[in-house]
Amino acid sequence: MSEFQNIGLIGRTGSDSAVLSLKRLMAFLEQEGYAVVLEKDTATAVSANKARVSSKEKLGELCDLVIVVGGDGSLLAAARALAKFSVPLLGINRGRLGFLTDITPDEVERKVGEVLAGKYMAESRFLLDMSVARGGKPVDRGTALNDVVLHPGEFIRMIEFDLYIDGQFVYTQRSDGLIISTPTGSTAYALSGGGPIMHPKLDAIVLVPLNPHTLSSRPIVVEGSSEFKIIVGGQNITKPYVTCDGHDQIITEPGDVIRIHKKPHRLTLVHPLEHNFYETCRSKLGWAE
Repeated sequence: MSEFQNIGLIGRTGSDSAVLSLKRLMAFLEQEGYAVVLEKDTATAVSANKARVSSKEKLGELCDLVIVVGGDGSLLAAARALAKFSVPLLGINRGRLGFLTDITPDEVERKVGEVLAGKYMAESRFLLDMSVARGGKPVDRGTALNDVVLHPGEFIRMIEFDLYIDGQFVYTQRSDGLIISTPTGSTAYALSGGGPIMHPKLDAIVLVPLNPHTLSSRPIVVEGSSEFKIIVGGQNITKPYVTCDGHDQIITEPGDVIRIHKKPHRLTLVHPLEHNFYETCRSKLGWAE
């Protein structure tokens, strides 16, 4: 008997192709005798009136495995919601790049069947917790699997901020912002910003300045247990934004303190046995061209 009996499904509801893959996956799972639980928006998209339906967060309590059908953004959202429940995630790619969602639509039955039969590899990824305080009082917080980004927001204006790592002052910087990225996020926005590619198994965090107003400012890689404090400068013309995975957005004020550290809960990603990080880089980043 498979260790995964209750299977949660989350889909990219605005995509017709994702909905088709969801229906195909549902039919396969039900035929094989698995109990399927649909996230509520996903259930609406596939018109599954008789299916068992749950909120995204509740899937973490009800399911042994959650399968995400969509792009990396869909899996990032699922990870933020479900990491605290320790339920593993498996991705089917109906997006563009697919660094995290690595099963293609035409191999759904075969690959998912292999995973459910115990033929898979599990990978642990860490997330980041971010909080903003104003005048010593908490304002807002967020969670990121890829990155936390400080940026100018609506206006293209250089911003100023102070950076501390583990209580030690690093620098005052004037730039378009700063990316604080996990190894998972190192192939996303941080890569576009000139940061290094980090293997997912690394316990490290990279800080990538965005267009710094100095030639000597470069990405810094530090240990994963590091704690970061960013103080928003008081002379900024614009109010900088801070975002988690490009999703949750907080508008800061001068003097706000942003704190970032590793989340205590880790995410388990499930891959087919032949999954290979370097092969993924070759195919997704065009190394073989």
